[in-house]
Amino acid sequence: MLRNEYKIFEIGMFKKEGENSYLEIYDEFLDGIDGLTKNSKILVFLWFNRSDEECKRKTLMVHPRGNVKNPIRGVFSTRSPMRPNPIALYTVNIEKILGNKIYIEEIDAFSETPLIDIKNYSKELDF
Repeated sequence: MLRNEYKIFEIGMFKKEGENSYLEIYDEFLDGIDGLTKNSKILVFLWFNRSDEECKRKTLMVHPRGNVKNPIRGVFSTRSPMRPNPIALYTVNIEKILGNKIYIEEIDAFSETPLIDIKNYSKELDF
């Protein structure tokens, strides 16, 4: 089957430094954060680049949380980083914004993970 390919590029980087977790926005995308405020929720989309290998993209059955004691399931019913497109989604609170850095609560991503999008959280749409 012929599949379409799509171009996704990073708009910044997720970083951890000590106790701080933040999204570092690249300069050309800074206007896009206008309107974001402290104590508001956002949806953060990351590209799990460390799971972006052809063999991992073909993995469709996994043990949830990587624990072999958990029954094997389809990848779409889990939060496994191994998937056809290794996109991660987090709902987080903004702790503060300083320049091009949006400080957020801690998440389980590696530092230097590419940030591919941010959307505001909506109670009506993101229940």
